[in-house]
Amino acid sequence: MKRGSKCERVRVQFESVRCKSVNFAKSGQRKGVAGPQNSEKLVLGVRLRERKSLRCMMVDSQYYLPNDIGISALECGEAFRLLSPKEQQYAHYLSRAAWYGGLVVLLQTSPESPAIYVLLQRLFRSQSPAQLETVATAAGLSPEEYQAFLVYAAGLYANMGNYKSFGDTKFIPNLPQEKLKALVWQSQAFQTNPTEMEELWNSCAHLIYSLEERQKQLGLGDKGITTYFSGNCCLEDAELAQKFLDSKNLSAYNTRLFKQQVAEGKRCYQVRLASAETKDGPLSNGEPSCGRYEFGDAVFMVQRGDYSPIMKKVSDNLEKAQAYAANENQKRMLEEYTRSFTLGSVDAHKEGSRFWIKDKGPIVESYIGFIESYRDPFGSRGEFEGFVAVDSFLRPDFTSLDVLTFAGSGIPAGINIPNYDDIRQTEGFKNVSLGNVLAVAYSTQKDKLTFMDENDKDTYIKWKGPSFEVQVGLHELLGHGSGKLFVQDDKGNFNFDQEKVRNPETGELVSSWYKGSETWDSKFSTIASSYEECRAECVGLYLCLNQEVLSVFGHEAADAEEVVYVNWLNMVRAGLLGLEFYTPESKSWRQAHMQARFVILRVLLEAGEGLVTLQETTGADGRPDALITLDRSKIRTVGKSAIQRFLCKLQVHKSTADVEGGRALYEGYSEVSSCRVT
Repeated sequence: MKRGSKCERVRVQFESVRCKSVNFAKSGQRKGVAGPQNSEKLVLGVRLRERKSLRCMMVDSQYYLPNDIGISALECGEAFRLLSPKEQQYAHYLSRAAWYGGLVVLLQTSPESPAIYVLLQRLFRSQSPAQLETVATAAGLSPEEYQAFLVYAAGLYANMGNYKSFGDTKFIPNLPQEKLKALVWQSQAFQTNPTEMEELWNSCAHLIYSLEERQKQLGLGDKGITTYFSGNCCLEDAELAQKFLDSKNLSAYNTRLFKQQVAEGKRCYQVRLASAETKDGPLSNGEPSCGRYEFGDAVFMVQRGDYSPIMKKVSDNLEKAQAYAANENQKRMLEEYTRSFTLGSVDAHKEGSRFWIKDKGPIVESYIGFIESYRDPFGSRGEFEGFVAVDSFLRPDFTSLDVLTFAGSGIPAGINIPNYDDIRQTEGFKNVSLGNVLAVAYSTQKDKLTFMDENDKDTYIKWKGPSFEVQVGLHELLGHGSGKLFVQDDKGNFNFDQEKVRNPETGELVSSWYKGSETWDSKFSTIASSYEECRAECVGLYLCLNQEVLSVFGHEAADAEEVVYVNWLNMVRAGLLGLEFYTPESKSWRQAHMQARFVILRVLLEAGEGLVTLQETTGADGRPDALITLDRSKIRTVGKSAIQRFLCKLQVHKSTADVEGGRALYEGYSEVSSCRVT
């Protein structure tokens, strides 16, 4: 749950603003310091029920969404009805801006996602699901195959693309290609406009089903598919582009990078800015202009107009929302957002975010823009996201909201934004808990609780909800909401006392810091998102041991101890489940939060003294399985000490811009051994 989190994502079907959003339940559970020295070696998935030996049987099924996947309704009708007519209009136009902007996510996911989306829209706008079922039967589809089609369609809407937002893995329809084609050909949409439908099908049919190695997951270069970069870009190109953007004080948040042919012996790149405007010129007051720049042995062309028609729709609806703003802060916020999406200026979006922070406790809450960098393989470019919610009640530490609209690739349980560190450190941020998301995120079926001792399952089910609420609140507010970055600005001014501030790990004066336009994301790039999630998760684990904190959430005495135990137990189990999101062939992690939880598991295993044990066992089905246990009597001693030491290291490397040390620490604990656990 990074500052605008995606922890424990609940999939949400792309629906209308009229309070009928449906969530699509998660199908699986994003200097010189060495890695872990004595932790137990972990096999990938601890063989995860002999996944490796059953590779041939499972290689296809892991790319399907199961027909019995859970669906839960997000209740928001009452919250919307309680709004005044003016507030409803405000929420309406903000929602339209969010939904239009959400279409950008299709273009940010894969080359084929937009065409698949349009194909499905044509089908469902021409006939209802019930009518299509009749067509499917006539076309030779079994009930299970038609259900698989509906599940695939819901999955595409929920993730706004054909790659899972939680895990970045491709998913394909669980029915033969010829059956899906038969359904399309028999549909009313095809009968009405056969030429268009055939063109749509031909443009995406192969990629809908393709599971070529590179297309199985998102990634850069030969590691996967990305549309944030052209297909000929590699990590070296991304690093060069970041240096160029830093030199011009341009943010990568709203950009994409396209590598072009070499000209005059120089590498050529096009930096595309998301904007309604297509003409070049200054981005905003004090910002560089679009145009041609030479940078070393490369040439960069900075151009406006990426997603231009969509950005125009977003801007138009934000302008309409201004007429229903409740106060001057909301009006100014929308003006700046409109300027940002019109001109492609991140500075304008930052200015709008400043007014958003000042708008305290609004009845209708919202945020919109290029926000989270989880799915950029380099970690600097933001995925579009927009939400609209209603303030349901105020708590001491965070505001609970009922979501009306959430356009993007998935819904988080909590949010801490904006992500701009310079604003967060000097002007503040907002932290919210999404109440109607949390309400459906708690459900757990006992027979699906893997890797856990039977004696723990009832306790886990009873206390998972309350413990998760505590973890979300602490993770967002005091995890992402704390931790100073030491910075020297363009004028040479420091935000800390160089003569007094010492590194708690070495006892020496701080010797490194962020300079000029350098940011956390630009410096730590590929590990930034997961590293930050790990830091916030550690804060949640550590602070939940504080009785005063537990009291704030309403937990006392024995109940408080149960909340602590289940919170820690959930974390160590999640660390094991995280291996599902690791790709051994490329030795890469596909999900920031799950990598973070695996790292925490390694730290707690390394702590020893029987705090956490992990062993192979035999499951009820007779197959090899794994069992993870946590000694609750050692959480406040061995566990607390281990998390405290590790959290201090994480914070020091982050605060001091120590990329080398931070990478050594984090990548060391992220390493997945090929050895089997004993």
